[in-house]
Amino acid sequence: MSAIVLGQGDALLIVDLQVDFLPGGSLGVPHGDQVIAPVNRLINLYHERGLPVYASRDWHPASHCSFAAQGGPWPPHCVAGTDGAGFSPSLQLPADAIVVSKADTAEVDAYSAFNGTGLGDAMRARGIRRLAVCGLATDYCVLNTVLDGLKEDIEILIVAEAARAVDVAPGDGDRAMTRMLAEGAVPVRLAGAGLVADLELGARL
Repeated sequence: MSAIVLGQGDALLIVDLQVDFLPGGSLGVPHGDQVIAPVNRLINLYHERGLPVYASRDWHPASHCSFAAQGGPWPPHCVAGTDGAGFSPSLQLPADAIVVSKADTAEVDAYSAFNGTGLGDAMRARGIRRLAVCGLATDYCVLNTVLDGLKEDIEILIVAEAARAVDVAPGDGDRAMTRMLAEGAVPVRLAGAGLVADLELGARL
């Protein structure tokens, strides 16, 4: 077991933990609600140390290109200002959490929290060098956020227990995790009052 020592330069990013992506939502991720408890533990872990907490969200116009009516692959979801676009009411975001809105124009989709948001520059300006990523969904927005974060030269910790996959094709989530680790993301898990390297997950994938 290898403990992760958090300090200056660390931050947490919660990806798209929105009502429409939870079970019962318009694009619900199976078992997506199971991530809320571990995500809240992560929030407490980072916030009590005074480390930044970011939360990304889809913030689509009603005519967004990803919607089926416009030829996209998905039903309408996370339309800006609607209840479905809100964060889960069970998510314990601190008052100073930094909200990152993405895919907020009709013509452009963005699975990654870094895509068109200026997040990479903002993190560099704040001195963030290592980012723990969790949320929904492993095989879409989490995957693309992790890959783009690595391209920004940020070390990425992926918290598998705090993420769930859509699995449109069976195994998509596992394939996404394998790809993230192959690109350099470090698997970690919650243990006691901190994070440790998830050696078992790394060895399995």
